[in-house]
Amino acid sequence: MRHLIRGVSALALSTALLGSAALAQDDEESVTLYRVFVGDHKDPKVTAFDLSKPEKRWTFDTVGQNKLYSVNEGASVVAVQSDNDAVNFINSCISLHSHGDHSDIEIADPSAVEKALTGPRPFHVIDHDGKVVINFDKGGYNEIVDAHELTDGEIESTRLKQARAHHGFAAPVGIGWVTTVASDAPVEGDSAPTRVGLRAVTEDGTPTGNVASCTGIHGEAFSGAFLAAGCKEGILTVTASADGPVTKMLTYPSDLPSGETTGTLLGARSMQVFLGNYGAKGLVVVDPADEPNFRYIELPFRRIDFALDPANARFGYVLTEDGSLHQIDVLDGKLAKSAKVTEPYSMDGHWNDPRPRIAMAGDEVVMSDPNAGLVRRISKSELKEVGTIKVEGKPYNIAVAGGSGKVHEHADGEAHDHAGHDHAHSHGDPQIYKGYFEDSQVKDRPLSDYAGDWQSVYPYLKDGTLDPVWKHKAEKGTSSVEDIRAEYEVGYKTDVNRITIEGDAVTFYKDGKPSKGTYAYDGKEILTYKKGNRGVRFIFKKTDGDAGAPQFIQFSDHGIAPNKADHYHLYWGDDRAALLNEVTNWPTYYPSSLKADEIVSEMKAH
Repeated sequence: MRHLIRGVSALALSTALLGSAALAQDDEESVTLYRVFVGDHKDPKVTAFDLSKPEKRWTFDTVGQNKLYSVNEGASVVAVQSDNDAVNFINSCISLHSHGDHSDIEIADPSAVEKALTGPRPFHVIDHDGKVVINFDKGGYNEIVDAHELTDGEIESTRLKQARAHHGFAAPVGIGWVTTVASDAPVEGDSAPTRVGLRAVTEDGTPTGNVASCTGIHGEAFSGAFLAAGCKEGILTVTASADGPVTKMLTYPSDLPSGETTGTLLGARSMQVFLGNYGAKGLVVVDPADEPNFRYIELPFRRIDFALDPANARFGYVLTEDGSLHQIDVLDGKLAKSAKVTEPYSMDGHWNDPRPRIAMAGDEVVMSDPNAGLVRRISKSELKEVGTIKVEGKPYNIAVAGGSGKVHEHADGEAHDHAGHDHAHSHGDPQIYKGYFEDSQVKDRPLSDYAGDWQSVYPYLKDGTLDPVWKHKAEKGTSSVEDIRAEYEVGYKTDVNRITIEGDAVTFYKDGKPSKGTYAYDGKEILTYKKGNRGVRFIFKKTDGDAGAPQFIQFSDHGIAPNKADHYHLYWGDDRAALLNEVTNWPTYYPSSLKADEIVSEMKAH
């Protein structure tokens, strides 16, 4: 039976079977779990189940048809009911915590957040930089929800006001915000005003810049250093700067089919690229930094839905109205393979008619099939059906949360508290971490110790996110908060906000533009600091690559022997010896998968 939860809306949870969350174990420590949330086309409800044990169900009652968004790395699901002026939130209760060399996973039964948001016609949802932003099309504002508080079951929202109500969006970009802008021209009846562009604003909506023209702006996504949005004339990109958001229009080239536009965009997470629609029978791969910016992919039939694979950014998947699923090779800009996976669903008729939707779940594409009353499980590599799950009603919109990680157990059998984790596993011998070791302990290290996608922490210093760290350090030592922050201001300062390392290739992202080089090991140097403690620089020399990539890079991560780094300080330049004398500026990088509050926790634990 269903038990209604008191709140603004009637969001409810029922459990079809009793028991704890189902786990699919790879071994005694590693767990892989994907939890699927399905909105019904007609009935106001969301059904959830784990792919590994779909017979166990949770049902969340809402007030209308739900468009589902997985946000905050899958920690929460946003259920937008546009026609019923309501937004509900469900916590997936699957939490992933990255530690560089591995992730921890915590699992519990999903739970409804009691409080809901209501307002005139909520629609677009932005999930970025720890903020969940919902545009209320007929209210003329966006509600900004803190994603981390949402995970704790709390909703404390602030409001970004727009000059005129319209079907648009707002998003954080660096230290600023942007919002879509509607025309001032009068409209008849209940018609929506024309959208004309994008403007930089403060978090409350106060304009800070001019309107960047983007006719009919619609569809938005983040990838790497860029926000991108579709326009009648091209793709508008936005990057952060010290002076606020910077826009640039990428005009559609003449070799694209004329008369078409992009109105939906998806952003890759592990490389800087977007995939967008382009007319009813086309897709376009968008490189926001390098030419050619556009590569067109023609589809054999009209598109129903498409998705990018977060686990392998090279590939995306698109379902067409003939019932075929196609694998897209994003790097080559072409269809790689195709297979029939369901009966045809014509794109004629109303845009909201029941048609399949797809989402990624590890090695599978999961697809709702409304007419069959199924969720289909399809191998993403073979495009073959590997199972079906019967879902009552007409399964329609779909979202997925989950992943893989290690479950840590205490002696009492309870999963460990991540916030109380002592981090000893990450840093090994505490004396070595502090810089006290013997020369004989120092060993050569491979570049693979630093492999991954890394983010600079300097923006977090600038926006105040790291202020609790300085306070924590001041309480433990003799320096003031102001002095500590000043030291780290010099130490962390950099204009390279992202670095990716794969194999022998290192790519530096400055103002969103990549510079790539290949590097070979060039030895190690032991340095002695003023306090008497020591550190080791592991040095790599460029063997090939872009002119903008430095000749030498030197890693320092408090380690002295082969071990996967969970963060590092990086020194770079063209003079190997001069770099060894640099001890005041040490740009610092943490995994891009870590959220701001997780970085703060890691720093305070040192």
